[in-house]
Amino acid sequence: MSRFTFTIAATDGRARTGVIAMERGEIRTPAFMPVGTAATVKAVKPADVRAAGADIILGNTYHLMLRPTAERMARLGGLHSFMGWDRPILTDSGGYQVMSLADLTKRSEDGVTFKSHLDGTRHMLSPERSIEIQRLLGSNITMAFDELVPTTSSREVQAAAMERSMRWARRSRDAFFAAEDHAAHNAIFGIQQGALDEGLRKASADALIDIGFDGYAVGGLAVGEGQEAMFGCLDFAPAQLPADKPRYLMGVGKPDDIVGAVERGIDMFDCVLPTRSGRTGQAFTREGPINIRNAKFAEDTGPLDPACACPVCGTWSRAYIHHLVRAQEILGAMLMTEHNLWFYQALMADLRAAIAAGGLTTFANGFRAAYRGGNKSSGE
Repeated sequence: MSRFTFTIAATDGRARTGVIAMERGEIRTPAFMPVGTAATVKAVKPADVRAAGADIILGNTYHLMLRPTAERMARLGGLHSFMGWDRPILTDSGGYQVMSLADLTKRSEDGVTFKSHLDGTRHMLSPERSIEIQRLLGSNITMAFDELVPTTSSREVQAAAMERSMRWARRSRDAFFAAEDHAAHNAIFGIQQGALDEGLRKASADALIDIGFDGYAVGGLAVGEGQEAMFGCLDFAPAQLPADKPRYLMGVGKPDDIVGAVERGIDMFDCVLPTRSGRTGQAFTREGPINIRNAKFAEDTGPLDPACACPVCGTWSRAYIHHLVRAQEILGAMLMTEHNLWFYQALMADLRAAIAAGGLTTFANGFRAAYRGGNKSSGE
């Protein structure tokens, strides 16, 4: 089969539903990718991630290059066999983590030098090295290396970072296709930058289209600008990218963020929120998130979410999970995370069905009313 195809089955307004077909399997869109930062979706076995409905997961270049290292991963057969996940994996480029986690970074046209947050060792991450690491991991969707700056930066700083990111995008694509065997079976996405500026976003999109990628990401959002500003950018940014290619909004997000972004034409998402929230006691429900640590759940015999079909809600009570989380039992984090992953994948399935039926606006408005209204009543 072809290494990468994207078929749109139905549209509803700007929203689309379809399928990405790759050698390792099909990805139904809109798709949510659970984050497996360090070769694991935290607190959940790969089979349970798949059972929740995930078609693809995300791996992290920065963390895996430092531990266990990409070279070791390659010697052990690659990320798929290492972690026991045989379906597609998208790897981020490491650029965001270098900017946000590493110490003493120094940026130049060559790339970014930094000190590891783990042990202080010095490393260099360039477009070529990022692509090499992703190839060694066995990535199915490789991300171009880019430079991220805060949306609060001056327009001059944003423009300079965007222009450098476009130069790095071309180098990333060249490095990807230079490894002919890997490129013959996998894909590479470019990343649009430009903060919240429509002109910069357009220039970035035009540059990426000129280079040519299998898919395109909207980068540089969900970094503190707020939902209103993010949606303002998504009112124009996705439409600047090719309509016949997948559009991936990086690092998003909250359930109502996802619904609004799908309405604006986004096809793919990733976020640590369902897993991180699960480990800290927050469960997502159709009536808004709840903090299971709250005393009011100590004798609540109902499920986390009465509308949820996951094994957790079908087996254990809020009272039991409240006890596990308060007692810091590992099973509490496991059950909460599994439920949250099911919630996110059920939301994506509902979005796909609503688009296919031409009823996205009705579904989205109903979802928002219940989700935000529930927040008020639950005191979250």
